[in-house]
Amino acid sequence: MERELIEIGRIVNTHGIKGELKLLPHDERPEDLRALRSLFVDGQEMKILSARVHKGALLVMLEGVGDMNAALEYKGRAAFADADDPGLPEGFVFMDELFGCAVRTEDGEELGTLEEIIDSPANQVYVVRGAGSERLIPAIPEFVVSVDAEAGEIVVRLIPGM
Repeated sequence: MERELIEIGRIVNTHGIKGELKLLPHDERPEDLRALRSLFVDGQEMKILSARVHKGALLVMLEGVGDMNAALEYKGRAAFADADDPGLPEGFVFMDELFGCAVRTEDGEELGTLEEIIDSPANQVYVVRGAGSERLIPAIPEFVVSVDAEAGEIVVRLIPGM
């Protein structure tokens, strides 16, 4: 079975002297990735021994990386995750899978496609472009009715003025 690997971030530094790596996620929130069971670096699967969130990054201990010198070898490298990792929450969707999804209202009005996701302090915001317009839609349950990345469709609920 072929694994679908998705680049989730970059290892930007080490943390401490015991070999912890600081992974800065591209789009996902670090807390969403805490339960991953393994990472792939340079095509090699590495079991995650522990993971915790610290200052917007995911700090991970990987099997075979026992000290700061070993951890330094991974600095600057891209990190990948298996899209079917059993540690991911039920229904978890990688942000990369949403780009290009068709966005429509509950009433069936086509709004365009999801072109960008903005991380704001309160929540993520979907940038939807189509028919010469741009809409900013908060990515919260009050506005996002359903997301079906496999079908390439996002259904949203708009309020007057959106």
